[in-house]
Amino acid sequence: MTSRLLGAVAMLGLCGAAGGLLVAGLAGPLAGGAGLAAKGAASTFTDLPPAPREDPLPEMTRLLDRDGRQIAQFYYQNRQSVPLGRVAPAMRQAIVAIEDSRFYEHGGLDIKGTLRALVANTQAGGIRQGGSSISQQLVKNIMITQAESERERALARVRNFRRKLDELRYALALEKKYTKDQILERYLNIAYFGAGAFGVQAAARRFFGVDAADLTLVQSATLAGAVRTPYSTDPSIGEAQRGRLLARRNLVLDRMAELKMVTPGEARSAVAEPLGLRMRAEPGGCSGSAYPFFCVYVEREVLTNPAFGYSAADRERRLQRGGLTIWTTIDPAAQRAAERAIAARVKPRDDQVAAEAMIEPGTGLIRGMATSKRYGRNAGNRNTGRHTTYNLAADTAHGGGLGLQAGSTFKAFTLATALSQGMRFGDGFQTPGSFVPSSGYRDCSGRPVNSPGTTIHNASGEGSGGPYSLELGTWKSVNIFYMKLEREVGLCDVVRTARSLGIRRADGGPLREVPTFTLGVNEMDPTTVAAAFAAFAARGRYCRPMAITAIVERDGTRTDVPPACVTALQPEIADAVNHVLSGVFTKGTMRGQSIGRPAAGKTGTNNGYASAWFAGYTPALAAAVSVGDIRGSYRYPLTGVTIGGRYYGAVQGASLPGPIWVDSMRAALRETPPYAFVPPDMRRFGGGYTPGLKEALEKEEKKRKKREKREREAREHGDQDGAGTDQHGQPGEAAHAAALHDAPAVTQAPPPAVQHVTTVRHVTTVRAPATVRHAPTNAHAARAAPARHAAAHSPATHTAAVRHASGGPASSHGQGRGHGHGKASRPGAGSAAHRRAGTAPAGQGHRRDQAHPAAHRTPRTHRHR
Repeated sequence: MTSRLLGAVAMLGLCGAAGGLLVAGLAGPLAGGAGLAAKGAASTFTDLPPAPREDPLPEMTRLLDRDGRQIAQFYYQNRQSVPLGRVAPAMRQAIVAIEDSRFYEHGGLDIKGTLRALVANTQAGGIRQGGSSISQQLVKNIMITQAESERERALARVRNFRRKLDELRYALALEKKYTKDQILERYLNIAYFGAGAFGVQAAARRFFGVDAADLTLVQSATLAGAVRTPYSTDPSIGEAQRGRLLARRNLVLDRMAELKMVTPGEARSAVAEPLGLRMRAEPGGCSGSAYPFFCVYVEREVLTNPAFGYSAADRERRLQRGGLTIWTTIDPAAQRAAERAIAARVKPRDDQVAAEAMIEPGTGLIRGMATSKRYGRNAGNRNTGRHTTYNLAADTAHGGGLGLQAGSTFKAFTLATALSQGMRFGDGFQTPGSFVPSSGYRDCSGRPVNSPGTTIHNASGEGSGGPYSLELGTWKSVNIFYMKLEREVGLCDVVRTARSLGIRRADGGPLREVPTFTLGVNEMDPTTVAAAFAAFAARGRYCRPMAITAIVERDGTRTDVPPACVTALQPEIADAVNHVLSGVFTKGTMRGQSIGRPAAGKTGTNNGYASAWFAGYTPALAAAVSVGDIRGSYRYPLTGVTIGGRYYGAVQGASLPGPIWVDSMRAALRETPPYAFVPPDMRRFGGGYTPGLKEALEKEEKKRKKREKREREAREHGDQDGAGTDQHGQPGEAAHAAALHDAPAVTQAPPPAVQHVTTVRHVTTVRAPATVRHAPTNAHAARAAPARHAAAHSPATHTAAVRHASGGPASSHGQGRGHGHGKASRPGAGSAAHRRAGTAPAGQGHRRDQAHPAAHRTPRTHRHR
């Protein structure tokens, strides 16, 4: 008998702490120390330590969209704690039956149950019944959960007499601190059930796709059977594990019948049923999110924001274990609109990539963030393929790449600076056919940054130059006009305007303060650009891009996150910018592409077609779209390319980013009333004078009528070539329309069997919707009080507000409003004379191309639009 008992000692490590103590008590006398052992045991159980320290269990953090639907989850352990009242009674009975049937009768140490388990397991040759009480198992799980490293976790699992004795003493202390139901609740929430599921709620969702409150008898028995050996019964591994899990489930059902928790008939019926698993994946992180790129943005915001923890490790721990509920700004309708608009024109397999960010003016709330690639890694971790882990719509701080040069979208900041310095819509000057920025440019440190070795051309390459006003130079996106304008108002002033509107390089480096700043030489991301343009829509109120609106702690404490906004421009300046940029849709590079409501924006085609942009906005929503080659935008320009099955001789801001913007905004705003921009103060900004502009416009109008007449005659005679060139070989209407775009169309035959896209814009009259409302200061106010902004405008009134000025009542060109005697009549004229000195430093700062998403450099000859 003694040899058999000592032979069973090896099995007692599997029977729990009580079994270990029992063997010590039996084997001690055999060694001759019974009295001493009894005395030591007495003090062991009278001088109990306090209950073990219980840190909050690692809980899953959930991200919710603006409507409260979950879009992602983060966890160190897949767990969602629930109160005992939200656990099915069958589950509570099943776990007690198989793990500690006398749980509600003993005080933490069940000697009778341990002896019974010892005998049953010895006879069965394996584990049939548990020897440790539920209280003891809870102590062990607490020790393992508190371990910070694998070494600490391994020590917590070590099975020796000293550790088992400590577990038992802590279990007795727990019994004094908590009620039985409280102990059972803690155990069900901390236990590991296999397949990555910690706690009964996560296990119910993982195994059966139901909540713990809805578990059936069969499901409850299955989960109870998995707790003892969760790795060997993990059904996600294979058929062998599922077979062992089935056997354990049936054992639980038999035990429940023995204890009269269920009838023998119920047990037999349950045993006859299959496992009925409906394994549901519970991916953690952004790879399983419906909006993975926005999820990455939120994740980086948490991990880099000191508000979430003093150190990076603290912030990561809080995200992975904190059990937070994070309310985000993402709008499913806007997100869907952006995704569909991109997917219709750019495919995941394309090397060219498109990205879009949508931001609410007046709050900075990010409503959409989409790219043409799918989130993830490509086979062999290649840079090219259908997937990417770069958040192409964001800066590097939020998971993005190095960005793309923003091109002529930056002219909007020069425009705002000029208006703030007193220029009027009709003010302007003559421009040459080419321009060398050899003098007059200084950065914000006062250092000359002239570039005498750089030659600037207009995007269409015309050599004649001509007169341009502030309006016309913006609508036609004239590079040389804007280079001279930047010199006039001051490079540093333009840089300061851009910075006040949140402009920061995508790579986090300092802005390059060079003469071509106004042509968008800095690499940007769509989120930053969209936020800057949203400030125009919000009448000069810039708001930092915002992805999180509220954080709810595991105890229900809610912290709302307010917008972070500042006044970057005077409202009147923003109104004037909106007036000019609205003309981009009616008379400029986006002519003919309407979204059926008041809108403003600016195209941007980078030097050498390295990238293309469109940034635009309405009073309710702003968005920016970028397109470039993921292999390196300067190395692989957007010329002679097939994107989304369509061939492009050259991708311009109006030919691909523009249509994506139009489609996405039209869909995103479908349920939003059409608000109008606040009209500009024409007493302050109307009128102005540009030498020679009136005559040039009249000459251009005569040419246009002649072209239209020739083309009409050509169509009548069936001559389809008439739209290309006239009898003198000069460009016809199609080429003339293309000249209004960011850059000239590249004449190149498309590959066989590939659809060809001709970037021709037809002149159309864009009328406002029947009911157009004045814009509120932000979108929230618009929704809260629509009646306050319901003043209707007739189509004629709206048309007049954006009419090309050629002598009509809203004219700003020529000699209207008493400002017809030259530029000197306006405030600020000649204010930049002191800047026109200095020489170019060695190396203007043009970066080399890099084998990195959106990395590129700019050559010395510039053609931006």
